[in-house]
Amino acid sequence: MTLSLTINGKTHEVRSDPDTPLIYVLRDELGLKGTKLGCGLEQCGACAVLVNGQAVLSCVSAVEAFDTKEITTIEGISGTEIGRAVQDAFLKMSAAQCGYCTAGLVVATTALLSRTPAPDDDMITQALTPHLCRCGSHPRVLRAVARASNR
Repeated sequence: MTLSLTINGKTHEVRSDPDTPLIYVLRDELGLKGTKLGCGLEQCGACAVLVNGQAVLSCVSAVEAFDTKEITTIEGISGTEIGRAVQDAFLKMSAAQCGYCTAGLVVATTALLSRTPAPDDDMITQALTPHLCRCGSHPRVLRAVARASNR
C-alpha cells in the first residue's frame, strides 16, 4: 500500500505496511534518524514528533494514521521561529547529557510553546511528563524551557 506523508514540509510516498509504526518509516524508509526509538511502548518520549502541531509519540501508532497530516520531526523543528528558539535554549542551558531523549524533549517543548508562549510551571511539567531522561538533566531542561519562553 502506498501512503502519502507530509514530513517537514515535503510530501513522501511510502510503501509500508499500513500497520508499521511511524517511527520505523521515518528512520528506515526515509532516513530521518533524529527521532529515537527508546522503549517502544510510548513511555519514554524519545520518539516524539509534531503532528499538526501537537506532540505525538510515534513508536506504536500505525503509519496509516498519519496519512494527510503534517508531520514535523526534529530535523524540521528549526524551520520555525519557536523551534529554533527551543533548540538554542537547549544548547545554551546544556540541557542534553547523553542526548538520546533530547529530540523528544525539544519536540514537546516546541509544541507547548507554540500553543502557550508563556506556560506556567504546571503546564511545563504536564507537557514533559511523558518524557524520561535517565541522565538526570531535567533541571537543565526546565531552565531551557523557561529560557525559550522568555521567562
